[in-house]
Amino acid sequence: MFNWIVRNSLHNRLFVLAVAALLMVYGAITAWRTPVDVFPDLNKPLVTVLTEAGGMAPEEVEQLVTFPLETALNGMPGVTRVRSTSGVGLSILYAEFDWGTDIYRNRQLVAERLALVREQLPGGITPVMGPVSSIMGEVMLIALPLAAGDGEAAAATPMQAREYADFVLRPRLLSIPGVSQVIPIGGEVRQLRVEPDTARMAQFGVTLTQIEQALRGFAGNAGGGFIDLNSREFLIRHIGRTSRVEDLQGVAVAWKDGRAILLEQVANVRFAAAMKRGDAGYSGVPAVIVSVQKQPAADTVKLTHAIEAALGDLKQGLPVGLAAPKVLFRQADFIEASIGNVTEALRDGAIMVAIVLFAFLLSARTTLISLVAIPLSLAVTAMVFRLLDQSINVMTLGGLAIAIGELVDDAVVDVENILRRLKQNRAQGNPLSTLEVVRRASVEVRSGIVYATAIVVLVFVPLFALPGIEGRLFTPLGIAYIVSVLASMLVSMTVTPVLCLYLLPGMKRLDHGDSTLVAWLKRRDAQVLSWSFSRAKVLMAVAALAVAAASASVPFFPRAFLPAFNEGSLVLGMVFNPGTALAEANRMGALAETLIAEVPEVTQVGRRTGRAELDEHAEGVHSAEIDVDLKRSARDREAVMADIRARLAVLPAQVAIGQPISHRLDHLLSGVRAQIALKIFGDDTDTLRGLAEQMRQGLSGVPGLVDLTVEKQVLIPQITVRLDHRKAAQVGLSPGEAVRVLQALTDGAHGAQIVDGLRRYELVLRLPDDKRSPQDLARTLIDTPAGQIPVSAIATVQETDGPNQIGRENGRRRIVVYANTDGSDMGRVIADIRAVMAKTPLPPGTFLSLEGQFQAQEQAMQLIVGLSLVSLAMIFLVLYVRYKSAVLAGIIMANIPLALIGSVVAMWLAGVSLSVASMVGFITLAGIATRNGILKVSHYINLCKFEGEVFGQPMIVRGSLERLTPVLMTALVAAFALTPLLLAADAPGKEILHPVAVVIFGGLVSSTLLDTLLTPVMFWLFGESATRRLIEGSSAQAESEPIGQEAF
Repeated sequence: MFNWIVRNSLHNRLFVLAVAALLMVYGAITAWRTPVDVFPDLNKPLVTVLTEAGGMAPEEVEQLVTFPLETALNGMPGVTRVRSTSGVGLSILYAEFDWGTDIYRNRQLVAERLALVREQLPGGITPVMGPVSSIMGEVMLIALPLAAGDGEAAAATPMQAREYADFVLRPRLLSIPGVSQVIPIGGEVRQLRVEPDTARMAQFGVTLTQIEQALRGFAGNAGGGFIDLNSREFLIRHIGRTSRVEDLQGVAVAWKDGRAILLEQVANVRFAAAMKRGDAGYSGVPAVIVSVQKQPAADTVKLTHAIEAALGDLKQGLPVGLAAPKVLFRQADFIEASIGNVTEALRDGAIMVAIVLFAFLLSARTTLISLVAIPLSLAVTAMVFRLLDQSINVMTLGGLAIAIGELVDDAVVDVENILRRLKQNRAQGNPLSTLEVVRRASVEVRSGIVYATAIVVLVFVPLFALPGIEGRLFTPLGIAYIVSVLASMLVSMTVTPVLCLYLLPGMKRLDHGDSTLVAWLKRRDAQVLSWSFSRAKVLMAVAALAVAAASASVPFFPRAFLPAFNEGSLVLGMVFNPGTALAEANRMGALAETLIAEVPEVTQVGRRTGRAELDEHAEGVHSAEIDVDLKRSARDREAVMADIRARLAVLPAQVAIGQPISHRLDHLLSGVRAQIALKIFGDDTDTLRGLAEQMRQGLSGVPGLVDLTVEKQVLIPQITVRLDHRKAAQVGLSPGEAVRVLQALTDGAHGAQIVDGLRRYELVLRLPDDKRSPQDLARTLIDTPAGQIPVSAIATVQETDGPNQIGRENGRRRIVVYANTDGSDMGRVIADIRAVMAKTPLPPGTFLSLEGQFQAQEQAMQLIVGLSLVSLAMIFLVLYVRYKSAVLAGIIMANIPLALIGSVVAMWLAGVSLSVASMVGFITLAGIATRNGILKVSHYINLCKFEGEVFGQPMIVRGSLERLTPVLMTALVAAFALTPLLLAADAPGKEILHPVAVVIFGGLVSSTLLDTLLTPVMFWLFGESATRRLIEGSSAQAESEPIGQEAF
């Protein structure tokens, strides 16, 4: 088959070159149109169910809302975990589904279950699903700082800023294709509030029910149908809409003694700020912060440019006194920096390849022919990406950066062999035609190249079997690597022979020998080989000891799941004591912003305290999230984080520091935004709190643990109005009506929605803030059949406490102790944590679960090791099928442990942890190392089979010297192409590829050097009988076919 491909390519030369040119152009256009993102699609199917439950306490929310919803969602097809949080007036459920399931089918299943369970929920409570978004969904944070007055115009009020965010900015951003959700937080939401005065109501004899009925339907319009008059049709409209406070004040609520009693006589009517559960700040001043989230398949960079264009369009219409929007967080910055760095590594790698090739070949023509494989392979890969719906991201570009040196390998071997055969043909008395020489020379090395490429594909099999987030990360890298290598093999069979036929025959260097560098290397290699044959067993013993030593040191490497990213920004979780008021949390949050801004590397700081109205997280007002933008400096990231921790130590808050994307990955793994999550399951909240504090104290002594925090499920102060059923019955008041009236007075009754153009306001009936204290509540008059009486007559009002929130997972209550590491060995830290867990006694019915990055790392390591053994067995089978000898297959595969020596040494020198990334490096290295052995052993066999050589040291020396140039070139171009990834290891985008590059580079150095020495020696010691059997078995084929047949 290969003979046919090469022959037809040479006979259709112009067609091959035209197709190659078209491929490059179309591939470039396709790459330009391919979406760009930071990582591949990491979205595990997740459906969020939010239920607003008025002012219910967490206990009621859990029992009446969360538990029925959990019961309904558990057991659905594909569900892997159901988590929930029951907070003050809010229930949030997260239903996680298996990887690969259709998110829209999952949402349909959830919608069906929600429809069934609605009847079990309290009246007026409706669960809704959150929008479909991405784990990398938060693409931008936009701050609207409240500017100080400039003397001419007053500063914008918090209410004006929030209205601009809600009714101008949010609708404009939601109209951009690719935007999933826009969530504003901060400022003040306008509300038309009616504050009843119960004393004046009693004086006028007006009941709360009368006021509620008067407000119901206020400011509403209605249709009146149609009427035909004078042959024309008229539409009848009933207009009652108004947004004037005066109109509401003049609403009649009752009729007494022949006159109307107006609302303003029994209540205070005004525009006021709605009760809020969250606020925001920017650089120490109040602000409104808008979070923009994208849809899963959206191109982040293009979407970001569209958002920025929209902000530019809106700038001229900013309200007076409101500062221009500030971009607090821009995910595209990390993406552009990462993609730019990896693209530079790709470019610099190609330049290094060109330098190495020219140093060996000393010919612009041969270098050019070899380099053509790079753009052609990349063009084919770009088209395959498009077919597979892959984005251009750090991992796909990383696969290409790792493969860039190998893309020229097939072409280099081809060019070198064609060049050598052309020189030999010119020296013959009866030379063959140039086309025939090129064809035969290309076919001669084809079989070895194809088998080497097949092995490269086989070693990547474990990568495609990785589950979870690690599989989603590294599978695209494997696709990019394999597709580009297969494309380069196709180029070497088609384009390379054609270019060789056009460019090489007229070369002046055909009349010259090897270049000075190659000649010197061959002399040294001949000397080393002659020295090594007499010391064969000693050399093999030393190599075996080195492999054993390297293998023995592997368990002592520090462990990590993935290398730490360098995103250029930080996210701080700051938690005050639950029960802290929003105003106090705001004050301390603003102080934290000021302290953080003093760090030299910090450029801007934004804060979100509590929960926004549309947010999918049940954060209390005691919790704040601070986004910090950083600039590069001489200090590393860990030093900057330590500086921030030290400055915030003066505040009465628990602080956890991470990075935006890393935080989201942690949340995907364990449901907690930290690297390590120790979950304690049980039924009694008090017991869980005590155990969590006990575990925290035990873990505080573990070296390397930072940000050690117990999830804040604690008691907060409550005002409890406890109804006395007997006393309520004595005044003719039913318990249900009593609770309804009390809820309307304290939490508010929503009477209508006020429409003012595009703006919408709620009309709310509620007691004034200064009338909701325990004493005032006790004195508040309520309507009963026996007349108006104070609340204290039928209920007791007292201060108590209760939980601030209740967390559940898979049907059990749970509390979490979470922490990060300071960069220390994750494996050692986890071992210490497990030791603390083992000696902690647990009450009956409780159990512990340790989750986080390490769990994914352990599972991935075990799977990679197991699948790698399968992959090695498959490689052995492929080699055995080719060479019909376990001995020859073993000699070739001996390069793999030889590569391990250099990889381990390089990892120790570079300080690289044993992570999934470094394991991927080992996988890649196994395929590259095996290629060198195949090229050498195949050539030894071909010399005996086709060129009359006799098995022995002279034949082995000749074969080694003839294969020295392609072996060294392929190894060196693969190694030097990785140097851009070896340098600037902390640069965005390179951090996850750096361990891969270190492993491959170190392994290539050791395997190439030791292969030059040991493969000839092992072949001399063990390969004679296997070679003879192989040649004898194919002697009939050798007699019937010319030299141009497909050789070994």
